[in-house]
Amino acid sequence: MRNNINRRMFLKLSGFGGVVFASGLGRPAWGSGTAAQDDFYFVQLSDSHWGFTGPKVNPDAAGTLKKAVAAVNGLEYQPDFVVFTGDLTHTTDDPKERRRRMAEFRDIIAALRVKQVRFLPGENDASLDGGEAYREFFGASHYTFDHKGIHFIALDNVSDPRAMIGDAQLQWLRKDLQQLNRGAPIVVLAHRPLFDLYPEWDWATRDGREVIALLMPFRNVTVFYGHIHQENHHMTGHIAHHSANSLIFPLPAPGSQPKRAPIPWDAAHPYRGLGFRSIEAEAQKKRYEITEWPVGKG
Repeated sequence: MRNNINRRMFLKLSGFGGVVFASGLGRPAWGSGTAAQDDFYFVQLSDSHWGFTGPKVNPDAAGTLKKAVAAVNGLEYQPDFVVFTGDLTHTTDDPKERRRRMAEFRDIIAALRVKQVRFLPGENDASLDGGEAYREFFGASHYTFDHKGIHFIALDNVSDPRAMIGDAQLQWLRKDLQQLNRGAPIVVLAHRPLFDLYPEWDWATRDGREVIALLMPFRNVTVFYGHIHQENHHMTGHIAHHSANSLIFPLPAPGSQPKRAPIPWDAAHPYRGLGFRSIEAEAQKKRYEITEWPVGKG
């Protein structure tokens, strides 16, 4: 990465967040002629829930997403790309309102300086219509792409209201993985956790074990997801799973209270628990470094 040292100095001196986890990455090895991997970083945002209203939960619900866009634009070194890992909009039974919210979300994030922006649906976006409106605005709900020697796999575990990947997508994943060497560095992007974090709160994917079984033979796999509105770091064997904060409201730790409910807004510490993250792929050190960034002060 160009200016890598300067960017690192910026992150350390800025006073925001800090490196919270590092996991195995490995170098590409899925065929002859593959170019050497370059260091790079991307930004993950999640759970903006555009259209949500609730003054006691977030009195700035109409402004938080815009502040997040401004914060990303304000980074001294712009990321290679930005990915939104689901729940772009807040759920609604009205198809017209669903599309209106998606259009507004699309228009707001168009202000990002980074023009390579990728999306995944959340259940708020897709479970009521099987992802129809989401696909109209943002394209395929599951896909792959390669970036500087890393194979990215975006999964859809929300369009099926049963919180399942489904047989067709599992077959698609199996076929994709068959093309890769067992040492290939893989990043999986999803909305819900692929493991059973807390099924009682819908924090699981019903057939997630099958996804993990398909990924397990590969030595360098990392999963980034959203949905739970907080940081959580978990290992299934050698596979690391990292959840992201929300842009709208935090949720309590798994099972820490009888019911899942948003943590009330703290006027003394506004935006606490909200934010986005930058994720740096370091080829030489063979790891990811995750830096958490706040949306606003507080």
